[in-house]
Amino acid sequence: QVQLVESGGGLVQAGGSLRLSCTASGSIFGINAMAWYRQAPGKQRELVARITPGGNTNYADSVQGRFTISRDNAKNTVYLRMNSLKPEDTAVYYCNAVRFGSTLYTWGQGTQVSVSS
Repeated sequence: QVQLVESGGGLVQAGGSLRLSCTASGSIFGINAMAWYRQAPGKQRELVARITPGGNTNYADSVQGRFTISRDNAKNTVYLRMNSLKPEDTAVYYCNAVRFGSTLYTWGQGTQVSVSS
């Protein structure tokens, strides 16, 4: 059973930075694309960033140029560096493995990111 554990969230002022981490236990981490999602109150969960096993990345338009996704396959960990944070980035952030557009594992508890104006 794969477990996803996200961490690194917190409360920051607009313009600040955070780095999120997600560790996947019990998985064949290196063969799957990994992605970060977020869900704001009253909104659907949305894809934020994705990284392939080889390191190719893509981002939602809303975070392009501000967020950077990376991975360390040896540590079964994917990261999300978030710079120039905006109040609209406030959400619970989750990670998951993805294949053909679908997530593979049960969602973890997520990590709360709150950005004050």
